[in-house]
Amino acid sequence: MKLIRLKNISDKYFQKAWKLYENAFPMEERRLLNDQSYILQNDSYHFDVLIDKDQFIGFILWWDFDTYRYIDHFATVLEQRNKGIGKLILNKFINRDAKSIILEVELPTSKINDRRIQFYERVGFKLNKHHYEIPPIKEDQSPLQLLLMSYPNFISEKDVDLFVQKYHPIIFNK
Repeated sequence: MKLIRLKNISDKYFQKAWKLYENAFPMEERRLLNDQSYILQNDSYHFDVLIDKDQFIGFILWWDFDTYRYIDHFATVLEQRNKGIGKLILNKFINRDAKSIILEVELPTSKINDRRIQFYERVGFKLNKHHYEIPPIKEDQSPLQLLLMSYPNFISEKDVDLFVQKYHPIIFNK
């Protein structure tokens, strides 16, 4: 299995990745295609597709900041779920360097959300219960309430505030 970093929406595998992105995440958590095209040009942003035997199997979209690596979106194709691929990918990602990792999860209000949180916990992420929201992705939306998970340790409410202050303007281009 290998990771290939995409830098343009015309790159091989982008259309397959984009289709998975649209199917795997609710509309209020997804960028528009134009916004995605723009953000691909940021050197801190990684749109990494996962390829196994020349087959697209998923992606990990993430930011490399000075104090954190932030996983923006992560998904595998339906056929690869529940086979340990996601755990393998995250373990490789964790072992890339010693930076702390942050990711967002939806509130535990459904079985699928609970399962997602439990998946990340099995890999070693900690569920932080601090108030956290992201700005609206589209103009007609409200801010979205989420929770942060962190690796390898819990983060403080002050850390969350600093993350929002320093990195949200970059991540959400606001």
